[in-house]
Amino acid sequence: MTTAALLAALEQGCLYGIMALGVYITFRVLDFPDLTVDGSLPLGAAVAAVAISAGIDPYRAMALASAAGFVAGACTALLHTRLGILGLLASILTMIALYSINIRIMDGPNRTLLGQPTFLDDLEALGLPLYQVTPWAMAALVLVIACGLIWFLRTEYGQAMLATGDNPAMIRALGVNTDRVLLVGVGISNALVALCGAVVAQNQGSADATMGVGTIVAGLASVILGETIVGASTVARACLAVILGSILYRVAIALALSIHVGPWSLSPSDLNLVTAILVVLAMTSPRLARRRTS
Repeated sequence: MTTAALLAALEQGCLYGIMALGVYITFRVLDFPDLTVDGSLPLGAAVAAVAISAGIDPYRAMALASAAGFVAGACTALLHTRLGILGLLASILTMIALYSINIRIMDGPNRTLLGQPTFLDDLEALGLPLYQVTPWAMAALVLVIACGLIWFLRTEYGQAMLATGDNPAMIRALGVNTDRVLLVGVGISNALVALCGAVVAQNQGSADATMGVGTIVAGLASVILGETIVGASTVARACLAVILGSILYRVAIALALSIHVGPWSLSPSDLNLVTAILVVLAMTSPRLARRRTS
């Protein structure tokens, strides 16, 4: 793998670490099966692209994208808590609806940002090449978001959210409205995923209605890979594990795509297969290690 490919993988790992933190909230904190993320990532990209094209500055566009993601997550939670629809089915319904909504927002299947201002313009103004500055900017952004999430989960409301995922009956007996906590938690999760989509759209110069396919698989792979290597004994350690898992996942994908055995090599269409193998290895390696030591 070349140095440029490694830098690109590190940048992508930090960038999609924002999405992985969102998946961590529903998957580990709330224990809620949420596939909305496959739709909320392109939703964030679509909202940001349309807002920037309309003359709104990139930072406000990202805030709008996060708000749209929160609403999408809240819709999933309301379908589950108010209408009694199974959580997994509720998230699938929202995801399917978002595909059409995203096309409506962009007035087409995609929207380009070429020639439009993005937050990367501020980095370019520093006078350094973007390929050197962007990875550091992405790393700083995901660390700031992780610190904010760690602080939130240590507050009284955050502790109630953690307890809702661990033992909802117990936390309800203490007088906590678990439906409201679930709504806020799923909303925050999808707000982070939509924010990631907004950053991705500005980084690659376009938004596309299909850019969210496989988001949940990549997010779960990042969470499981990071927890396997770093552990998740505390909230802070779990959040850092998620970010490291996202980086390792992108580096592993880049390594897999760089493998050439004679005329044979992996292609981008093999990414889902590589992801599935990585998740299986991450989930089974601790058990195999325990069997070997016992």
